[in-house]
Amino acid sequence: MKYYLVAGEASGDLHASNLMYGIKKQDSNAEFRFFGGDLMKAQGGTLVKHYRELAFMGFLEVIMNIRTIAKNLRLCKEDIVAFKPDVIILVDYPGFNLQIAKFAKKIGVKVFYYIAPKVWAWKENRVKILRKYVDQLFIIFPFEIEYFRKHSIDPIFEGNPSIDAIAFKLNAQTFDDFIKQNNLPNKPIIALVAGSRKQEIKYNLPVMLQMVEKFPDYQFVIAGAPSLELNVYQQYVKSTPVSIVYGQTYQLFKHSTLALVTSGTATLESALLDIPEVVCYKGSFFSMIIAWMVIKVKYISLVNLIMNREVVVELTQYNLNPARLYKEASILLPGCKQRDEMLSDFTKLKEILGGEGCSERVGSRIVNLLKH
Repeated sequence: MKYYLVAGEASGDLHASNLMYGIKKQDSNAEFRFFGGDLMKAQGGTLVKHYRELAFMGFLEVIMNIRTIAKNLRLCKEDIVAFKPDVIILVDYPGFNLQIAKFAKKIGVKVFYYIAPKVWAWKENRVKILRKYVDQLFIIFPFEIEYFRKHSIDPIFEGNPSIDAIAFKLNAQTFDDFIKQNNLPNKPIIALVAGSRKQEIKYNLPVMLQMVEKFPDYQFVIAGAPSLELNVYQQYVKSTPVSIVYGQTYQLFKHSTLALVTSGTATLESALLDIPEVVCYKGSFFSMIIAWMVIKVKYISLVNLIMNREVVVELTQYNLNPARLYKEASILLPGCKQRDEMLSDFTKLKEILGGEGCSERVGSRIVNLLKH
């Protein structure tokens, strides 16, 4: 069968690639065409547009790039018509993908949505679009089951793909191997995971970097986002003794003592790898004002949302300052009671999310739904 996938971010590329692997195990003749990234390309098929040309963050940036977004939407629609897929699989990225869902329905192509938009957090009006234009919704958080059923949508939950992503990419590399491979000093690591977009780096990384001199017994290593060039980080790092590694985020988490993480999928990945963390999120003044007006949930990190309580500390906007960040980070070092409590909560979190195999289970469900 023919599958058209649309993923607009690095995390979407990762989860979509694992889903493609799961689909191929059930459909050996699967033919893929997609908007996505290098990981999806490695699974086979045709990459039409790379997510680096799609990812725009924040209200102002979207407005400034409205023509580019419209051009990409037009290309995607035309390419779908030419490809004539059996199904379109939309992966997260709701601003773009919900427009594609509407279009697909008009031309009579089945639509599956993998990793549902976070409508429980903001833009709840999108629920109506999901109900009207999506044939099957696949969710990745257990608390979403009840939410979507209240809105007359019967979702499928097969676990969380982050567990698969970690198992798939994480190797048995030791700490000594990791530091040798990346020419790092033989010192314990504090990981800096400042996001995957330029705007996230701009507002969050400078505050994180101010921790370097406060923790002299540790080295700081930045997880380079695959969508960003080295110079994006270098303009902030300058002469600060900080290293940058690309394509090794899970390994970096694994070998770190502590992580400072910008809100997003990485907050969950850090927890799944048992690395205590402080969640950091700052944005432009106007973007944050608008966000505070429309976001309806108590927490910004996935860990706290899933657990429905504060497990990890979230420092946002003006609370994200050097003094507060140092205070919260210092109490998560080895030997601290708060560190042990957080690790205990991470164990409970993993029990809630289930084990490995989500991608294969979803892939199997997709193939079976199309066959029957």
